[in-house]
Amino acid sequence: MNLPHTPSFRLDGKRALVTGASSGIGLAAAVALAEAGANVVLAARSLSKLEELSVQLIKKGMSATPLQLDITDVERTEAVIIEKGPFDILVNSAGLAHHSKAVETLPNDYDSVMSLNLRGAYFLTRNAAMGLILAGKGGSLMNITSQMAHVGGIDRAVYCASKFGVEGFTKAMAIEFGPNQIRVNTIAPTFIRTPLGAITLQDPEKRKWVEDKIKLPRVGEVEDIMGAVTFLASKAASLITGASLLIDGGWTAD
Repeated sequence: MNLPHTPSFRLDGKRALVTGASSGIGLAAAVALAEAGANVVLAARSLSKLEELSVQLIKKGMSATPLQLDITDVERTEAVIIEKGPFDILVNSAGLAHHSKAVETLPNDYDSVMSLNLRGAYFLTRNAAMGLILAGKGGSLMNITSQMAHVGGIDRAVYCASKFGVEGFTKAMAIEFGPNQIRVNTIAPTFIRTPLGAITLQDPEKRKWVEDKIKLPRVGEVEDIMGAVTFLASKAASLITGASLLIDGGWTAD
C-alpha cells in the first residue's frame, strides 16, 4: 500500500512580502513566514519599527528585510514590486478603521478607509500577481480582512464596506489568476488583541458585545493567525483559492 504524504508546511527559498508588518497581525504573519523559512520583506509606513523587527528576526537566524512602503501610493507600490519582486507570497495586513455611525460618517473618513483597505489592497494584490505572471511562477496571495467582511457591526458601515469589497475582488482574482497557479485568499479574524483592536476592547459595553458574539470564551491573540498564514502560504493549501478562512471563534456560526 502506498501511503499519502502530508504536504510540507515549510517555505524555504520562498520570497514573501508582508505589508502592515510593523505591528499586530502583520508583525505576527511576518514572524510566522520567517519561522517557516521564507525570506520576508517587511513593509509598512514606519521604518524604525520594521528595522527593529528585522534585527530581531536575523538574530534568530531568519531572513528579513525592512521596506518603508505606503500601499495607498499605488504607483510606488507597483514600482517596488517590479524592482524587488516577484514575491511567491503576499500577506497584506495594512488596514485602517474609522468607527462611527453611518449618519455621522464624514467623506474624508470614508475616503481614507477605502483608499487603504480596498483600493490599496486591490492594486497591491493585482501587482503581486502580475509580477508572478511575468516570471512564470505560481504563488499565494493573502489579504487580511475581518469577520466584518461577512457580517455587519456596530458603528462599522465603512469598515464593513471596505472589507466586503476585498472579499469580492479576492474571488474574482482567484478565478482570473487560477490558470497561472496563483492562489488568492483572505484571512478573516475576529477581534484580536492588537493596538487596533484595543480601541474596541477597552470600551466595557463594546467588549461585552464582542464576548457575547464569540462562542469560544476569549478574544483572539495574534498567535491564532500565525498558523493560518503559514498554511495558506504552503503546499498544504495548494487547492485552496478564492476562499475566506474565518478565525472568528464562532462569531459567524449563527
